[in-house]
Amino acid sequence: MTSLNERLESVRARIAAAARRAGRRPEEVRLVAVSKTRPPERVAEAIHAGVEIIGENRVQEARDKRLAMDPALAGRAQWHLIGSLQRNKARQVIGLFDMVETVDSLPLAEELARRAEASGAAPLRVLLQVNTGEESQKGGAAPAALPGLLEGASRLEALRVEGLMCIPPLGRAPEESRPHFRLLRKLRDEAQGRGFASLRELSMGMSGDFELAIEEGATFVRIGTAIFGPRPPR
Repeated sequence: MTSLNERLESVRARIAAAARRAGRRPEEVRLVAVSKTRPPERVAEAIHAGVEIIGENRVQEARDKRLAMDPALAGRAQWHLIGSLQRNKARQVIGLFDMVETVDSLPLAEELARRAEASGAAPLRVLLQVNTGEESQKGGAAPAALPGLLEGASRLEALRVEGLMCIPPLGRAPEESRPHFRLLRKLRDEAQGRGFASLRELSMGMSGDFELAIEEGATFVRIGTAIFGPRPPR
């Protein structure tokens, strides 16, 4: 059976190869290890193996895992929220996550900023999620709504808007994700052209299509099964 260490090294090699094919430096792409449904001991194993960013979909699950882990070990990694966030849970994010990748509305951004400011913490790093496929069942701002969201969120002193994130429509061939990755990069580049120079990050690409995402400019790739193996049946 392939170990987590071996899978992690394979993923890192694939990230580096994809970056070089695109004329990029491998260190421009950071790996977010998606640990949804994985037990705390597997997350600890990943951090011991050198994973620097843990991605969690749910606030409570992340909290439970961190409480079950050695605090010093959990603190060696950054923690990103990559699942949807309801405004009534914004308070729980502060101090738990280093970055929220799924800010998709101005009311949510304002609530996160209010909570971050009240806590006295450093500005919360966020990405704005874009619904590139304009799917009704999926979170994210419509591409046409992004300029307004970006303008509003960037005025909030307790937030640091660092980039954009997308989740292409699922269940398709990997190559079908490429137009969504290109759209996200186009939106980022257009925003930079309007003066948002700090908007550098693109979080896009998962286990099945991350190499394509890197070719299209991803700076974060969110990878779960390729590192942790298949999820056990429920």
